[in-house]
Amino acid sequence: MPETSLDYFLADKPGAELTATLVTEACQTLRHNRNDYLAQVGNEPIIAKLTEVAGLWRSPDYELRKIALAAGPEETGFPPEVLAAGLDACFADWTQEKFFMLLAQEFGDATRLQSFASQPNQTLSMIHGPQLLAHIAPGNLPVPVFQSIAFGLLLRSAQFVKCASGKSLLPRLFGHSLHTVEPGLAASLEIAEWKGGSEPLESALVAEADCVMASGSDETILATRQRLPLAKRLVGYGHRVSFGYVEKLACEVMGTQAILSRAVDDVVAWNQHGCLSPHVIYVEQFGSLKPERFAEMLAEELEARNETMPRGPISTEEAAAISTARRFYKIRSANNVGALLWESEESTDWTVVYEDEKQFQASPLNRFIYVKPIEQLEEALHVLEPIRESVSTVGIAASEARMRELAVPLAQWGVPRICPLGQMQRPPLAWRHDGRPPLGELIRWSDLETA
Repeated sequence: MPETSLDYFLADKPGAELTATLVTEACQTLRHNRNDYLAQVGNEPIIAKLTEVAGLWRSPDYELRKIALAAGPEETGFPPEVLAAGLDACFADWTQEKFFMLLAQEFGDATRLQSFASQPNQTLSMIHGPQLLAHIAPGNLPVPVFQSIAFGLLLRSAQFVKCASGKSLLPRLFGHSLHTVEPGLAASLEIAEWKGGSEPLESALVAEADCVMASGSDETILATRQRLPLAKRLVGYGHRVSFGYVEKLACEVMGTQAILSRAVDDVVAWNQHGCLSPHVIYVEQFGSLKPERFAEMLAEELEARNETMPRGPISTEEAAAISTARRFYKIRSANNVGALLWESEESTDWTVVYEDEKQFQASPLNRFIYVKPIEQLEEALHVLEPIRESVSTVGIAASEARMRELAVPLAQWGVPRICPLGQMQRPPLAWRHDGRPPLGELIRWSDLETA
């Protein structure tokens, strides 16, 4: 790591012993630093620095990006090709225009972050972010951590990011890039890592934080909620699943190859990890492209994509889960029991399963995708009813007019995000995670009633 970024965050000290006292002192220092600098800065300088950081990370020559890509899957979880594509997709959206659009979407008038501004009801309102925001970061994807830090800076919040054990490299590198462009911003940020369930450390963090943002399994969110006093705010994002949907006339409108390419985009992005990746792609029957043929062609496209963007190594447990699922469907296919299987040769790099059974099936991930036939959306919603509360995103292949028609029953059914197939793992900066406001849940309002 470059000399300028050595030994800045707690997570930069591998092997150093963390204590509850150290966490408490770090939080108190963050509050002090926040009051000295971050609380005094306007929207424009913060957004300018965030867009500068994004520009650095999109440059192939940026030293910290090179370190991230060279680290390998054992440290980042992803091979360099997958990681590079994910970083580019994330930071392409970090523009001044889109940051200001986010503030306008959330608050109407962004000046409310610094002073009172008028409301239609003739009151004046001001917005306050948490003075100290604690992040319980997910261990699977780096992008949510980057965005959470950026959102905290927009709210003038000091931030303590707790990473899972062995998962701090990418957040640290991002934090060092903030330190490079503006040390005052990084002074309000701390990054540490420890194994989940370390009661003294987590209790110390929770005691100091005004608000806790947690992402991960439902068990992680529940455990965090139980640890919090009633006065502490929790913004939790638990386990969610997503699926794709191909309308029967989509091939005539969009072209078969374009649809297949977009479907593969969603499957290979972050190797299908994260709540936005599809587990299943439903293909409407009675169109020009039969669901079985779609599955076969999808397998061919995955094989071709694996040449240019290899999946990379995975853990023994992940490979075993894929192998177990493959054996099950090989038996069904051999006995002609409504299933077909396509798989990469001599590896678990990709798998496509066509299955007559229409119920949602959770994928082992790592480019293992189910294709299932469906007559129409109403049938899909019926068979998907058991997972209604868990659905995050639906990616649709259809004409724009037809997509708008399909979106209405999906939204009424409760889907928080509907997007074109191919963009499932590329949500816009201002997307409402689980249908909730990205900044609105973190803030408090102060109203001034005038005579």
